[in-house]
Amino acid sequence: MDKNTQILQGLAALYPDAKPELKYRSPYELLVAVILSAQCTDARVNKVTEVLFRGYNTPVKMLSLSQAELEKYIFACGFYRNKAAHILSASRDIVEKYQGQVPSTLEELQTLAGVGRKTANVVYSVAFGGDAIAVDTHVFRVSNRLGLSKGNTPEKVEQGLMQAIPKSEWSKAHHYLIYHGRRVCHSQRPDCENCALNNLCEKYNTK
Repeated sequence: MDKNTQILQGLAALYPDAKPELKYRSPYELLVAVILSAQCTDARVNKVTEVLFRGYNTPVKMLSLSQAELEKYIFACGFYRNKAAHILSASRDIVEKYQGQVPSTLEELQTLAGVGRKTANVVYSVAFGGDAIAVDTHVFRVSNRLGLSKGNTPEKVEQGLMQAIPKSEWSKAHHYLIYHGRRVCHSQRPDCENCALNNLCEKYNTK
């Protein structure tokens, strides 16, 4: 069994119930939540969307808000001006180009204003069951430290993960890596001594 397979099996054993922590009830709600989650915790996003989605959980309803009104709802998520602009632009594209429905392919998702590859990958994978690996800060950090995929940009890490992991496992692996980054392999003080994967970790074993 190669090292990558051992790492994946180890992560799967640690986090058998790994799943998205953002709360959503439709592809559109997920899209909005993922946009809000940039440099913000899922817990805070969930608190914000709980209120926001009571009245504005479709593109048409969202577009009834002005940018200033939407900013007040999402202020707590940080970078609220850019995020409000992205949400409204994406909502307008969905209404005008896709008959009010969030598109279900990676290519179409990335045509939406303010939607980059990471956001598109999450929505494609989680909402539509597609095979994709979204590289956020946790996935980027853990992949590099473990040696699962080395790269200095999210794009390079994504390409490496796609080669290292069977396609059918991409979406699961995305959640495993996020869970490990949040619970053990922290940015500032990773709990290396108590990490069940330290025997496989490139960074830990090259100190």
